Amino acid sequence: MDLHFGDSKPTDEERAAVDALLGPPRSSWEGADRSDADLRWARGGREARGRRDLLLPGLHAVNDRVGWISEGALDYLCRRLTVPPAEAYGVATFYAMFSVRPRPATVLHVCTDLACTAAGAQDLCAGIEAGLGPGSGVHVERGPCLGLCERAPAALAVRAGDPVRTAVAAPATAGGAVLAARAPDSAPQEPPAAEAVPQAGDAGLLLLRRVGVVDPSSLDDYRAHGGYAALREAFALGPAGVIREVTDSGLAGRGGAAFPTGRKWRATASQPDRPHFLVCNADESEPGTFKDRVLMEGDPYALVEAMTIAAYAIGAHRGYLYVRGEYPRAVSRMQYAVDQARARGLLGDDILGQGYAFDIEIRRGAGAYICGEETALFNSIEGYRGEPRAKPPFPVEKGLFGRPTVENNVETLVNVLPILTMGAPAYAAIGTAGSTGPKLFCVSGAVERPGVYELPFGATLGELLELAGVRDRLRAVLLGGAAGGFVRPDELDVPLTFEGTREAGTTLGSGVVMAFDDTVPLPRLLLRIAEFFRDESCGQCVPCRVGTVRQEEALHRIAERTGAAAAEDIALLREVGRAMRDASICGLGQTAWNAVESAIDRLGAYE
Repeated sequence: MDLHFGDSKPTDEERAAVDALLGPPRSSWEGADRSDADLRWARGGREARGRRDLLLPGLHAVNDRVGWISEGALDYLCRRLTVPPAEAYGVATFYAMFSVRPRPATVLHVCTDLACTAAGAQDLCAGIEAGLGPGSGVHVERGPCLGLCERAPAALAVRAGDPVRTAVAAPATAGGAVLAARAPDSAPQEPPAAEAVPQAGDAGLLLLRRVGVVDPSSLDDYRAHGGYAALREAFALGPAGVIREVTDSGLAGRGGAAFPTGRKWRATASQPDRPHFLVCNADESEPGTFKDRVLMEGDPYALVEAMTIAAYAIGAHRGYLYVRGEYPRAVSRMQYAVDQARARGLLGDDILGQGYAFDIEIRRGAGAYICGEETALFNSIEGYRGEPRAKPPFPVEKGLFGRPTVENNVETLVNVLPILTMGAPAYAAIGTAGSTGPKLFCVSGAVERPGVYELPFGATLGELLELAGVRDRLRAVLLGGAAGGFVRPDELDVPLTFEGTREAGTTLGSGVVMAFDDTVPLPRLLLRIAEFFRDESCGQCVPCRVGTVRQEEALHRIAERTGAAAAEDIALLREVGRAMRDASICGLGQTAWNAVESAIDRLGAYE
């Protein structure tokens, strides 16, 4: 792909997909057909460049309509947005869900990540390919976690068209996945979100108390169960009062970094540069994580309310909800909730008659784990490759579009609702002094009742696994997902707090708890983790770009060698792991060695 526009033309369908998003072109410079086309006049060029952030939605529009992105379609989209084609090509090829090469209109994404691998994903893939047969018109894509770990193994069928159609098969059989691909409209409906919450209906829950109790599509039902009481309290307190409550509650970010939320909000609110932005990170792509999906599917209005409160506190009038592309039902539920809230005066120019204006725009990811990193997410929204930025400056100073920005994940924001309704002291009394409030845990693997669990910080790993019904012959537990670490069956007394897991030499991360029994070979799991990080590395910095490849190569060799030869590769792994941890620009490279290191040192994976 060149820096210049080529001679390729979009098909009528591709042009219609782009025009449906951007509106019809207003000049021949933008791609309008005119017999006297005169490209010397670039009317609207500056305005078009200001719409660079619509590049990702534009790529989605074409991919959804046709199934892939041709050179002509990319050229037309670039002309409409005044984006160099080479840059747009770099963005389109960055995401796993897009294709710049012809492929069938139906793509079947089959998860081959940790939980699904343990549940037989390899046999499932073989059965699907046999069931479809040659010339099926279905492209089978083996890929990373689909966020359906409680129903592993999982598959997602996407059929391009107007509209695009999707179907989920989970737990998937070969026959069920084939049906989802061939006839997505006839595939069985997904179970309600409440089925992923074994505690659903428990009156003692705070974050999950409405999941399975309210109709997720009904704003009236949400309000009848306490919805928007927190926003009214926020307006009574004022922005500074809200930040004070959040600070006094001790709420720390639930995405893995555990940064104090109140400090982040105060730092952003105090910035004189305007406008301020709020970004909700719902791109949970850590293998084993699905709590944000369950919240969005089961209680979408709670997130709309929480985002409104956060924006009010920091002085933002626009918020972006970035949802991972593998969550079609969550995207649909959230879009409906946003539309309903706007229609009822709960979003828009005058929320609840308070004179405060705020609105939410939903953006879809397209399959890139690195976009869970906040600055990579900003780049993705802005229409660039989702590569992390160097810090400083930090997002509270220069974030989205170079303006002060707060970025929080779904779980963090939803915690704000009970903080305001029950008060900071009562909230802070839950959990421990260093880790306050409730925490959501995504439990999957060798348990009888996988799903999202809500427990106060301080409960032990053993207590959580007992609730989930851990099976016999437990071999290991992975805490924190692929970026986390393994613990042994005799370490289940680890307290599930930020400080407790740190003292135990592991991490809480985003709340992944994945149990494995002795039927799953650890070397295969470690190799899958290495493959995941190699595939998901953005390639921007050398330690991660090269280190993740060397890590995978060494694990392949170790699987085939023993004795001194294997010891040499383990020593090499340690050296590569230290380099990635010390020199990588972001958390992906810094944590890519964690799980492998813990498996070698704590579990004796290669002894």
